[in-house]
Amino acid sequence: MDKCKNTESVVPFLSEDVKNDDDKDSWKHFLRQLIISSGIWTMFFMCGLCTGSPTVFIPQIRREANSSDVISKEMISWLSCAHTYSGACFVPILATLTGLIGRKYSNLFIGIISLIGFIVFSCSTNATHLLISEIIQGSIVAALVTSAILIVTEYTSPSYRGLFLTIKSASFFWGLWVANTIGTFTHWKYIGILGGSCAIYTTLVSLYMPESPYWLANKERFNDCTSSLYWIRGSNDESKRELLNLLKARSNAETDTRSFLSKIVEFKHAILSKTFYKPLLLSMLIITLNNFSGKYGFSVFAIDIIKNITNSESAAYSGMLILDGFTVFSTYVGSGLSKVIKRRTLFVASTLVAVLFLFIISIYLYLKSITVIVENKYVSIILLIGYSVALAVGPLILSTSLTAELIPVTHRTSFTLLMGIFTNLVFGTLIKVAPLLFGLLGDHGAFLFYGVSMTVCLIPIYAYLPETKDKTLMEIEECLKGTLALNETKSMNKI
Repeated sequence: MDKCKNTESVVPFLSEDVKNDDDKDSWKHFLRQLIISSGIWTMFFMCGLCTGSPTVFIPQIRREANSSDVISKEMISWLSCAHTYSGACFVPILATLTGLIGRKYSNLFIGIISLIGFIVFSCSTNATHLLISEIIQGSIVAALVTSAILIVTEYTSPSYRGLFLTIKSASFFWGLWVANTIGTFTHWKYIGILGGSCAIYTTLVSLYMPESPYWLANKERFNDCTSSLYWIRGSNDESKRELLNLLKARSNAETDTRSFLSKIVEFKHAILSKTFYKPLLLSMLIITLNNFSGKYGFSVFAIDIIKNITNSESAAYSGMLILDGFTVFSTYVGSGLSKVIKRRTLFVASTLVAVLFLFIISIYLYLKSITVIVENKYVSIILLIGYSVALAVGPLILSTSLTAELIPVTHRTSFTLLMGIFTNLVFGTLIKVAPLLFGLLGDHGAFLFYGVSMTVCLIPIYAYLPETKDKTLMEIEECLKGTLALNETKSMNKI
């Protein structure tokens, strides 16, 4: 279609014919956003199932075969991280699909692929089959850092976005906990049955939801964009302001008729611009801090690590489930706190508390190793609970949330492509080297390493991370540009 020089000519809400939603209908739009977000939460839950399942199916398979040689140590490390490395390969595919065919059908694709992966998981009879299923499930991991975060940020209103983003992270640890619980008390194949049911639900939600208004605006389908946003959010003043800014930004853009070489040159200039590299570097630091907290590697190898600390196998299994329970509960506490506390403040404060616990645990384990103090499994579990709670309240639920909010409105596909590959490689590598790290440095040295690493990452984050609570994506981008003071962005869109 012809380029729109006047935004009012394509924005029907500027007329008096479009009325604000009545308060009695606001629940309808909230419910729609809730249903769409629940499909994303279910994907995070499925990822938790995939991440947690090796913790329990490896011991079960060894007991059934009455031999530890049935799964080698090398295979164990690959089973624990194969889905993340596979996810790095899926990221370019999904990033491309979200740009070409939209968020709706990309999510539908993930639902179908994940269902196939869980069917393979449930039918597996050896470690090789399980490795294949983990590789297929890499599509879920890739989706979490590409289409999933785009959907939550683009489909939900600013007032709900923070809560919905943090709940999705809580869902991951629900999946981890449920996988460990199923594997502790029943056969591990039930994990695959539950995961397949979740994949079917995600597929149904994908069929239910409309296309993203941001994607439709980027494709210059302005009428569809308006209809989609009104269906999801309602036609209130907040939605109108966001839609006006979105359509103005797109209508002022140049029609993309450039050659492939020109696009490459343009991309080079884009990634060197402040609006791209600043949020990219901040996002990389946030993800690095989250992964260097040690929580993911600790969760995957929880039984072995707790067993080494407490010298008790029974304490290892019970401690694993207790820690998972506290982690899940704390993620919901953090989700509630993110609704009332500024996200930047909550992230920094909880990270500092987590670092403090890491240093305390390191000192405690070191004193135990030189026999200055006697091992007490209850003290160990309590310290690990404090560490898990501090991480769950802040970094674990806010890292992907903040990263999602920092994605620039322009070049969203390129940004998610780079961040997706980076996130999966860091995540997979740290899980794979976690046993080696604990083996080389000892338990006390590993916790010290994680504490120092988090501190190093937190310093630049504290210096440069803007507040994102209750701001639209356009307002957050303006904050990063530096054209608006952080305390003035709320008045930016007043018309």
